[in-house]
Amino acid sequence: MRQRGQIIEKPVDLIKDPYVLEFLNLPEHTVYSETDLESALIDKLEHFLLELGNGFTFAGRQVRFTFDEEHFRVDLVFYNRILRCFVLIDLKIGKLRLQDLGQMQMYVNYYDRFVKLEDENKTIGIILCKDKKETMIEITLPENNQQIFASKYEVVLPTKAQLKMVIEGE
Repeated sequence: MRQRGQIIEKPVDLIKDPYVLEFLNLPEHTVYSETDLESALIDKLEHFLLELGNGFTFAGRQVRFTFDEEHFRVDLVFYNRILRCFVLIDLKIGKLRLQDLGQMQMYVNYYDRFVKLEDENKTIGIILCKDKKETMIEITLPENNQQIFASKYEVVLPTKAQLKMVIEGE
């Protein structure tokens, strides 16, 4: 029997945690900005698309939208051909904060109401951060959340010992 590989049917099927961004060659313990991270991802866009997974196409960087005379910018915008939806990525070099979840909710709502076409599926938002706390995410987002996700990123591959701990559930 033939294996089909990863089957993508719903937004959660797209999300990895963590994303391994070793191909960026960013130093693990050196301070870098969100702009540095974004620039490195754009410079290595082909590698980043492979890390994201199947069906992603690049739609824009620092995509601006305006309402109530204020400008907002989404760090990275992709479209997933398989799920037929926009995927918005916000980059955070530190830990995930409550404000980050609210900001992403606004971005997703804007895209759902003003950008996506009627026959497209709901927008997905991914906050890529260096650190996150699952409890804050679970309490902040609705129980049936299918749109907003927070994923950690690593700039180096985990060691064998770290992988073993993950596999053994420690």
